[in-house]
Amino acid sequence: MTRSSTALVTPSHAFGGGLAVPAVGNIDAYISAVNRLPMLSAEEEVSLARRLRDTGDLEGARQMVMSHLRLVVSIARQYLGYGLPHADLIQEGNIGLMKAVKRFDPDRGVRLVSFAMHWIKAEIHEYILKNWRLVKVATTKAQRKLFFNLRSHKPDQHTLSPDAVEAIAKELNVRSQDVVEMETRMGGGDIVLDPAPDDGDEAWGPIAYLQAPSAEPTQQLEARQTDRLHGEGIRQALDALDARSRRIIEARWLKDEDEGGTMTLHELAEEFGVSAERIRQIEAKAMKTMKGALAEFA
Repeated sequence: MTRSSTALVTPSHAFGGGLAVPAVGNIDAYISAVNRLPMLSAEEEVSLARRLRDTGDLEGARQMVMSHLRLVVSIARQYLGYGLPHADLIQEGNIGLMKAVKRFDPDRGVRLVSFAMHWIKAEIHEYILKNWRLVKVATTKAQRKLFFNLRSHKPDQHTLSPDAVEAIAKELNVRSQDVVEMETRMGGGDIVLDPAPDDGDEAWGPIAYLQAPSAEPTQQLEARQTDRLHGEGIRQALDALDARSRRIIEARWLKDEDEGGTMTLHELAEEFGVSAERIRQIEAKAMKTMKGALAEFA
């Protein structure tokens, strides 16, 4: 979770300090406490908001926040179906309320309760998207809309029928494939890749078959060294030979099939006008020279 829920407080940093609600022992005590806080009249709200806007009066901000904490509790309760702690949802909603109070313009003729609902929900939405799954399930605007509306559009936990998919896509103004994809994402659960040590010897996790032996660091270093030896090392070893020895080695060992394939000792003997045994001797000497060059290179 992004913030601790051991004690519910109204964050003070949004206004520079001094606005903390006293911590309480549990969520029920907190809800009971905020429900007893007095509500502001429209005239009081406008007066306090103007004081905050014009003079930066933190006491006015504190009173506006305190009088609307019950609103946060009510909104947060609507998101309990996502399996996240009510206290954490309230905590995030309080952050949204603080932002709303800071941006509230009393001269627009709108009550703070209407203005703050957007900010409270936005903060709770962001928290849910970050914590509902280890892997984020919604990133685009359309995906976010689907995430928070698809649950209410499904009458039960069964897979949506094609007709239901089309109806939801039309109502939410998204593509049918987006509805199907989001339903699949929301229907899946998190899987622990690596079981905890205290799960016992019989514990098993996907990490067992997801491991790639070739990705082991020492093997990667060895493979990199081998590739370097095969490339740069062979070139350096060939440069250590005279022209005739190099021609024999390349013809005997380094020619591809598309280049006619490797040549025999007798074919090279005919090319150079010597015996096949002489070609073998030159080849053996050249291989010894190359071996020494490769040892120095390695």
